[in-house]
Amino acid sequence: MYVTAVQSRPEGGGSALQAPGELGKGPDRSFGARVMAFVALTKPRIIELLLITTVPVMFLAQQGVPDLKLVLLTCLGGYLSAGGANALNMYIDRDIDAQMDRTSQRPLVTGMVSPRECLVFGIALGVVSTLLFGLTVNWLSAWLSLGALLFYVVVYTMILKRRTSQNIVWGGIAGCLPVFIGWSAVTNTVSYAAVILFLVMFFWTPPHYWPLSMRVKEDYARVGVPMLPVIASNKVVARQIVLYSWVMVLVSLLLTPLGYTGWFYTAVALLAGGFWLWEAHALQNRAKDGLTGGKLKEMRLFHWSITYVSLLFVAVAVDPFLR
Repeated sequence: MYVTAVQSRPEGGGSALQAPGELGKGPDRSFGARVMAFVALTKPRIIELLLITTVPVMFLAQQGVPDLKLVLLTCLGGYLSAGGANALNMYIDRDIDAQMDRTSQRPLVTGMVSPRECLVFGIALGVVSTLLFGLTVNWLSAWLSLGALLFYVVVYTMILKRRTSQNIVWGGIAGCLPVFIGWSAVTNTVSYAAVILFLVMFFWTPPHYWPLSMRVKEDYARVGVPMLPVIASNKVVARQIVLYSWVMVLVSLLLTPLGYTGWFYTAVALLAGGFWLWEAHALQNRAKDGLTGGKLKEMRLFHWSITYVSLLFVAVAVDPFLR
């Protein structure tokens, strides 16, 4: 559900959106509400997806059950690192967040968290996560985690996002690095298996995000962010989605001939990938027919993309026990 865009408030100001009958009444600034606002800065739902691509890789690297303490420390470090990156992203994008429907209730826009608090919070999470990885997991994982944070904040948010329609293609690399982090946490190295799964996520990111961008392209157009659906027709975007989808599915099947996975992973990759391609081509056909609005049904592929990556990486974790 989307709400009406609101204007940003001065640092430490009140809520930017008030219910009828509550004019002049500030936002709930109780301790609990403030804690939840800082949690919201980390974008927990996005981090759930990052952990889904980290933990199963640890099972594959271990070829069994990895040390539970190591898994917990890797998850905690990953959460803090990604949370810091997300907070810094909100700090940098606070100007456009205030003008977009889908981001108008973020803590910086409503005034629940000040820009300075957000900046300090994001930097602190990044420092703590790097030290946690380095001192309790290994320094390779620490540098990979820090690299993912810097890539997302500097390369994607500061350089690419407002300048090119390829922003999500190359900026998405930051979201692929948890695969390397999970593998290196167990082995202190990076293998071809991790590279393949990195590439799966790399080719997954554009066809995952572009359908959502198709739905909210007016938001992006309003603030001058050149997401591909803003500058290209639905037919062009759908064609790109199909292209990336085919490459993603084909790359996902490389793990088995290289000896990293067996029949179970292969079956899941084929079935889930086949359904993905069905949905991608269906979206392309609807775009070719000139359907728009609710008839385009672009969010079907977006929602399936999350299910797909969850199924694929669960198969990565389960497969070692069935070989």
